[in-house]
Amino acid sequence: MVIASTFDKNTGDVFQHFGRTETFRIYTIENGKVIKKEDIDASETGGHSALAPFLMDHHVEALIAGGIGGGARMALSSCGITVYPGVTGNADKAAEAFADGKLSFDPDATCHHHEEGHECHHHEEGHECSHHCADRD
Repeated sequence: MVIASTFDKNTGDVFQHFGRTETFRIYTIENGKVIKKEDIDASETGGHSALAPFLMDHHVEALIAGGIGGGARMALSSCGITVYPGVTGNADKAAEAFADGKLSFDPDATCHHHEEGHECHHHEEGHECSHHCADRD
């Protein structure tokens, strides 16, 4: 199984804003253990709407994240990626806990950056994202 975590290169922690993630740490899990990890640069993807297909292209099946909005959750779901939001702390330890079936996460965690003056013009009601993961190979 391949999972990813939003990743803060400066601290090694789960990055807390999915749409602004510049690095994902990708983990390969076999027999309940992390057997491989690598960092992938997502800084040139274009942000929010491009991240779900980007992860799908890296064969990611599940995502460990901090804050994440509803639109991102839907995009990830349409790409077949299960989201485990509300995770804080060290990303490697979170991946190990996931592999062991003991990851602590908050299924109701959301991203509240829109309430702080942040504007994302692709979140207007009725907007349809331009990516279609179901159409990708």
